Amino acid sequence: MTDQRPVDKATAKPHLPDAQTVTSVQHWTDRLFSFRVTRPQSLRFRSGEFVMIGLMGDNGKPLLRAYSIASPNWDEELEFYSIKVPDGPLTSRLQHIQIGDEIILRPKPVGTLVHDALLPGKHIWFLATGTGLAPFASLMRDPETYEKYDQVIMMHTCRDVAELEYGRKLVEDLKNDELIGEMVEGKLLYFPTTTREESPNMGRITDNLSSGKVFADLGLEPMSPERDRAMVCGSLDFNLDVKKVLEGFGLREGANSDPKEYVVEKAFVG
Repeated sequence: MTDQRPVDKATAKPHLPDAQTVTSVQHWTDRLFSFRVTRPQSLRFRSGEFVMIGLMGDNGKPLLRAYSIASPNWDEELEFYSIKVPDGPLTSRLQHIQIGDEIILRPKPVGTLVHDALLPGKHIWFLATGTGLAPFASLMRDPETYEKYDQVIMMHTCRDVAELEYGRKLVEDLKNDELIGEMVEGKLLYFPTTTREESPNMGRITDNLSSGKVFADLGLEPMSPERDRAMVCGSLDFNLDVKKVLEGFGLREGANSDPKEYVVEKAFVG
């Protein structure tokens, strides 16, 4: 399922404005895929931020959407994780990209899921559904995450087990990562759950937090504003539901200009 043919970056010549060349594509399920593209030499970003990417529309105008960068800020390429929407204006076409194709990338990263938007703490919770995992795929591979926190907890919920595979493999590979493998050991806790297909862990993130099940299963104390920080990325309804739970634990929403105990990515849809 993986298309990994090498790309000669030296000869890749973008023709689209702000174009970057696709270097690999992997289809995880019939609804999910990830891909990597060349990185503009001038692009600097903080792990967890997003950029606008897309393709040229039939009308000759760029068709762009906000995509979190799934790769960490030290990576030489850029990785993205996407859902496939059959009638989606962009993803219905983006899902067919192949190595050597070009995409449009506007190199102006922004976003709220960055360390600077949180006050210092001991535990960081990454809370995501579906492709909302993408910014945390970046943050989990960033050494700064493990330098700032004693414990990193990744909660990811999907309908089916197969939809967890991208995140599961990423977490598994981190243990053997030459750069941060030793930093991750004992610090990263992974709590994947499903809501439809039977799996070892079931239920919505909000339910597992509210019931205390995740704390009991991982051997952690319930969240407190003195110790715990959180980042949230999912659908609008998910974000609103999680905000209520976090605020029930006493956490306050922060921003780049006003760091607090938790932040929510407002640009993500899907």
